[in-house]
Amino acid sequence: MQNAWDSSSKCLAPSALPALLVRLPRPLVFTNGVFDLLHVGHVACLERARRHGACLLVALNTDASAGRLGKPGRRPVLALPQRARLVAALGCVSWVSWFDENGPAVLLELLKPEVYVKGGDYRPECLPESALVAGWGGRTEIEPHAAGHSTTALLQHIRGGAPARGREAAR
Repeated sequence: MQNAWDSSSKCLAPSALPALLVRLPRPLVFTNGVFDLLHVGHVACLERARRHGACLLVALNTDASAGRLGKPGRRPVLALPQRARLVAALGCVSWVSWFDENGPAVLLELLKPEVYVKGGDYRPECLPESALVAGWGGRTEIEPHAAGHSTTALLQHIRGGAPARGREAAR
């Protein structure tokens, strides 16, 4: 018997997604990112993303893909299995998968979500995925950026290089 609290059961290899497609509740919401050192900004964005549909699938950059993004320092700090398990543990997340390409286009084409969500540090017209999703009638939603919350700022604080940020009460 599978433990209902085992978040690893929500982590699926990309090769397992075609079989899941027929069971996915619609509208499907899709978002992607590195989600390294999960913080309150990530959680807030994922919670808001989930409100756009019946199911939220989060696609993570693999370690190699994340490394190609040019983030400062040796990133990601946490390996893909750890990042996937942390994101999957959130109640608003239905499924977690990953991609090794520079962007999520392959997974988007496969799943054809009705809603593609990104954080407020992006603009729809600058995302190639926006046109892709619009091609099958989907839409892109940009959720507000949680100011003062970033993995980079968190790492700077841990290393003693920046003042503590984001200490306001949880909303």
